[in-house]
Amino acid sequence: MFGEKAVELLKELKRSTDESFSAYNDDLVRQVLEEMRALYEQNVREAREGGERGASGEVFIPGIHVRHAALERDKRCLLAYVYNRLQLIKTVRWQYGSILPADVRSCLNEQEAAWFSKYTRSVAKYMQQLGGINLAQNMKPPKTLYVQVLCVEDYGEFETDDGEVIQLTANSQHFMRRSDCEQLIRQGILKHIN
Repeated sequence: MFGEKAVELLKELKRSTDESFSAYNDDLVRQVLEEMRALYEQNVREAREGGERGASGEVFIPGIHVRHAALERDKRCLLAYVYNRLQLIKTVRWQYGSILPADVRSCLNEQEAAWFSKYTRSVAKYMQQLGGINLAQNMKPPKTLYVQVLCVEDYGEFETDDGEVIQLTANSQHFMRRSDCEQLIRQGILKHIN
């Protein structure tokens, strides 16, 4: 039936979340595009045949309308798939910063990776125009300036904004400024302790 593969793309997209970002399904997208091309070619062929037959060609019109509606549905599904993947990538960008984790980066195709790079450059340029303000720093309003954190994995030396060097080793606890450790918390290196 027409449009089943396009709907399958959307179901796959719905199953993915920010935590479980699925890989770009190039094969299924290609199959939907091939279906669209076949529908279009069949419509063109029948429109020509109908034009050659004159008034008796009107029997082709309902079939052309059905295939055109299926074509439009496939197109809307593909656009929704691409748009929502870009929205997920944008969300991940604000969650993790300008450097994506390897598991997320491996799920992007070339065009999505290029879009991510351009988006990151645009955000950086905008933040620079604001006077160097980091818009990703305080995603939630802070209640305190300092927080107690637990280092989940070995990170090595970390230099804070005021120049102090802290050795971040697994299972070590630190009392740090929120602005210094928020990026590491989002990356999963540090964990906030209540």
